[in-house]
Amino acid sequence: MADATTASQGTFVITEAQPLTLDSGRTLAPVKVAYQTQGVLNEDKSNAILVCHALTGDQYFSGRNLLTDRPGWWETMIGPGKTLDADRYFIICSNVLGGCMGTTGPKDINVETGKPFGLNFPVITIADMVRLQKRLIDHLGIKQLFCVTGGSMGGMQVLQWAANYPEAVYVAVPIATAARHSAQNIAFHEVGRQAIMADPDWHGGDYYAQGVVPKRGLAVARMAAHITYLSEAALQDKFDRNLQDRAEVSFGFDADFQVESYLRHQGSSFVDRFDANSYLYITRAMDYFDLAAEYDGVLANAFRARGAVETEFCIVSFTSDWLYPTAENKAVVRALNAAAAKVSFVEVESDKGHDAFLLDEPEMFTTLGGFLRAAAVRRGLAGR
Repeated sequence: MADATTASQGTFVITEAQPLTLDSGRTLAPVKVAYQTQGVLNEDKSNAILVCHALTGDQYFSGRNLLTDRPGWWETMIGPGKTLDADRYFIICSNVLGGCMGTTGPKDINVETGKPFGLNFPVITIADMVRLQKRLIDHLGIKQLFCVTGGSMGGMQVLQWAANYPEAVYVAVPIATAARHSAQNIAFHEVGRQAIMADPDWHGGDYYAQGVVPKRGLAVARMAAHITYLSEAALQDKFDRNLQDRAEVSFGFDADFQVESYLRHQGSSFVDRFDANSYLYITRAMDYFDLAAEYDGVLANAFRARGAVETEFCIVSFTSDWLYPTAENKAVVRALNAAAAKVSFVEVESDKGHDAFLLDEPEMFTTLGGFLRAAAVRRGLAGR
């Protein structure tokens, strides 16, 4: 029996009888969806919160990751008595399509060939990820989610949910995100992808058959991306120009500086938990994300088209986030205002950069906690 203190694991399988149709025009089946839940779904299934993870996240938002033994990635936010209160809500998070933590992705076996997909896996989009999540939510018998939330790429999924399935979303909380990927962000992703593909161990994406992993390229990709998750102030305060385990520079190319050692650690630890081809596919999905593209570039129409104005929004940005800056989040707010939607906005003062949404940010917790409590009253969940 699930309870508020223990996270439960599940797998949902889409069969060939009802394949998943993708934006590329291809279909995919069978598809496994690995997910985690915490809390108890109430009798009328009105207290469910879907959490959408970011690029390198997974379904393990709480407790220990069963595959990596790392702690849950959003334990600051989720749990009994926390902002996403597992004593009150039923929390759901699934590994995204194309991932490498149990949901079908490039490293999984293609039933048509009996070999890992590799680059034969179809190119996917954020909308494809959300379609798969919708199939999971339908499988769980939930007609309307109380809340859909997530940061970064998770926030993109939230916006896609609100645009595509507004009747299934009571409130939406996109955090530190944007309605389209900027040229700068596409550029950073391309650097990472090229680093992976330049690694001699990549073998055109078929490194599985070679028994190797393109570790060097994937580590460099992670290092480059990780810089964008921090702020200049955070790097300066944490590392400055301090040397790493030495009194003077080496006049060589070892990690003389602490910041170099830190980035190398981030890269080397990442390759042990993430699939290189998944990194290619998921970053590409983010690059393709442009919510207004099919509405002649008018973002407000993306929210008008299917009635997203009935969903209430709370949008959060951070002052030092230069990956998805406040201006990008405000563009979403303006579009929602133009569509006559109900929207709240807060810019949280923080020097931690983009990663602030994963960290201990009391103002964010207070804002979201108050927003959800008020929505719960309107939803009739207060006191349950």
